[in-house]
Amino acid sequence: MDGTNKSSEGAPFILLGLSTNPGQLRPLFALFLVLYIAGMMGNGLIVAAIRASPALNAPMYFLLAHLSFADLCFTSVTVPKMLANLIAHDRSISRAGCLTQMYFFFALGVTDSCLLAAMAYDRYVAIRHPLHYTVRMSRAVCTGLVTTAWVVSHSHSLLHILLMARLSFCASHSVPHFFCDHQPLLRLACSDTRHIQLLIFTEGAAVVVTPFLLILASYGAIAVAVLRLPSVSGRLRAVSTCGSHLAVVSLFYGTIIAVYFQPTTRYEAERGRVATVMYTVITPMLNPVIYSLRNRDVQGALRALFTGRRISTEPT
Repeated sequence: MDGTNKSSEGAPFILLGLSTNPGQLRPLFALFLVLYIAGMMGNGLIVAAIRASPALNAPMYFLLAHLSFADLCFTSVTVPKMLANLIAHDRSISRAGCLTQMYFFFALGVTDSCLLAAMAYDRYVAIRHPLHYTVRMSRAVCTGLVTTAWVVSHSHSLLHILLMARLSFCASHSVPHFFCDHQPLLRLACSDTRHIQLLIFTEGAAVVVTPFLLILASYGAIAVAVLRLPSVSGRLRAVSTCGSHLAVVSLFYGTIIAVYFQPTTRYEAERGRVATVMYTVITPMLNPVIYSLRNRDVQGALRALFTGRRISTEPT
């Protein structure tokens, strides 16, 4: 019996992926390859444009560059492996590889969450306290916000991975998902998982739900300020911008909350995979469009990046 358990513990996990239907594999590969390339190009261009343009030195762009970089890494943790598994016969991943993937997935996901909250706070200060904006959102403050996001996210991830590494998997090693994630792995564990589930509902809620509530509060305060604008066209533009931001933020946090903040016994693999695609692939691809590609300053920086023209920091 001990030999069987040791053999099972050392066995790799098998990622079943998005579908086991052979007829769906190539279409899914083509679809997610396009989405992945679009997300990588969009976020990569934003990072390059902000770093290359002296005009994009406002706190908003500093935070946006870090968000785009985090999104680049976030999608690259799961999507390349998913694409490889869609066309490969071997879908295995070692236990060490599984834990490593989980570590960076959780760390970068929480980094995204914290940076989205920081960007919402930046917009709140810019609209509600414009005279104090340069003080409240100084480079030192922005650097502190970004550093806090990275430190908190990696501490959160390390804590979860240390607990996950202690679990025993003595049943099936077939994971009904396209990457190593909490809920499907907890379903396969034959050891006690209550301490991990308790951690998800407490510490996990602190790094996911709290930023979401801060974002909602920030945009609520922004909405009040927008309604006081004298210009009707200005109000419409602000509502359009804030509405698109909130739509993507709600998609990101809504699907995360739906997947993780439920008992493991109620987790449904198919619904979990669909929800996970939303925050691992769709929202990182949409962030460049929503936050920057509609921005004239960013558009000008991108044109300058392609033409080699230098943008002056002086107003025209």
